[in-house]
Amino acid sequence: MTKQTVKQADKISNSRGLFWFRHDLRLHDQRAINVLCDSVDEITFVYVLNDKHYVSTPFGFKKTGEHRHQFIVESLHDLKLRLADSGQELVVLKGDTIKCLTTLLANNDFTHVAVNKHAGYDEIAEVNAVKNAHPNITFIEEDALTLFNEEDVPFSINDMPDVFSPFRRKVEKFLEPQSPAATYTELKPHFAPMIPEEFIYELKGTLPTPKEDGFVGGETAALTHLDTYLFSWRSAATYKETRNALDTWRHSTKLSPWLAHGNISPREVMQQVYKFEETVEKNDSTYWIYFELLWREFFHWLQRKYGAKWFKFDGIQQRLPNTRHDQRTFTKWCNGETGYPIVDACMRQLRETGYMSNRGRQLVASCFVHELKQDWRYGAAWFEHQLIDYDVGSNWGNWLYLAGVGSDPRGHRQFNLQKQTDTYDPKGKFRDKWL
Repeated sequence: MTKQTVKQADKISNSRGLFWFRHDLRLHDQRAINVLCDSVDEITFVYVLNDKHYVSTPFGFKKTGEHRHQFIVESLHDLKLRLADSGQELVVLKGDTIKCLTTLLANNDFTHVAVNKHAGYDEIAEVNAVKNAHPNITFIEEDALTLFNEEDVPFSINDMPDVFSPFRRKVEKFLEPQSPAATYTELKPHFAPMIPEEFIYELKGTLPTPKEDGFVGGETAALTHLDTYLFSWRSAATYKETRNALDTWRHSTKLSPWLAHGNISPREVMQQVYKFEETVEKNDSTYWIYFELLWREFFHWLQRKYGAKWFKFDGIQQRLPNTRHDQRTFTKWCNGETGYPIVDACMRQLRETGYMSNRGRQLVASCFVHELKQDWRYGAAWFEHQLIDYDVGSNWGNWLYLAGVGSDPRGHRQFNLQKQTDTYDPKGKFRDKWL
């Protein structure tokens, strides 16, 4: 064997990478994939369905319900097809995430792991656990779930404002959203790892065809919908005026499920919004799309600041709410049987579809903590179970806010349910449909 051959053999045996998909089920705007491809000769792409999300929690139900599970499976089918187009494969596992990853790394001589940063308390703990189990492996971590890179934010995470408005003012003064990373067109060859049979998960069924007026998981559907919303319907031009509609498809962006699962990146969304502003129209509505993405950004970083306090009864303000958990009242709320028609209609919509408008979410949460006097954490956990667009930062952050223990400077905000009904369902069409 020549010296050159020996060097090539050493390179192959010493440069094997694993890309760990989590809340980023796409191939575009993936700087971590690009860096990994530049660092290794072989790659394995892995996603783990976490067993902990499919067993009953102390709240009495699973973290991941059927609606979100279906969306994840659809996203995985789409990702698998897109990887196949690039000569790659997707390995889907099921089990304890840390055990799956540490076993896979131990048995297959991986030298590199690439993963996108996430500010969630559990997500950070998972990455740290895998790192600690394999200190000799090189970890590549990039920002791909946010508009901005952490190092560019004009304050340390621990010093960031607890209230949205000062956060927005500072960010808008100093930052512009990052441009999406270029998509790596030639992925490195697939490495087929040895996997214990107990961890292997077989994707069943086929990917549904993306439709014009409904949610289908996956990068393909996400990019198609964004293009349709902006450039076919041109709905961004009236977004600010129509976004509070309770049950129409075109009146709000409907991007939240695809953003939550990373089928599309917020940076790609903003790039296309800028294109819309340049070629179609720029107004308050197009800015308001950015404004709403800043709320998402705010909660993403704020949860990092507060860690486990994000889930505590007294919240980030360490103020105990005057509420409690009553199982009978909670069950009626979940089933849409509270006796408040607008609330019940929204809750039945959620149960049947896994989705509810932003306006609806505020109304049912306000009712839960004010009229029903219930422990806000149960409401947040029920949303986590049901929502296809569940995002740990936005979901728990909004519930903290409405429960008066989060980032609302006025504290314990309550909505007048009758006034909200008269404003957003004046003819009763929404209530008639869902009750």
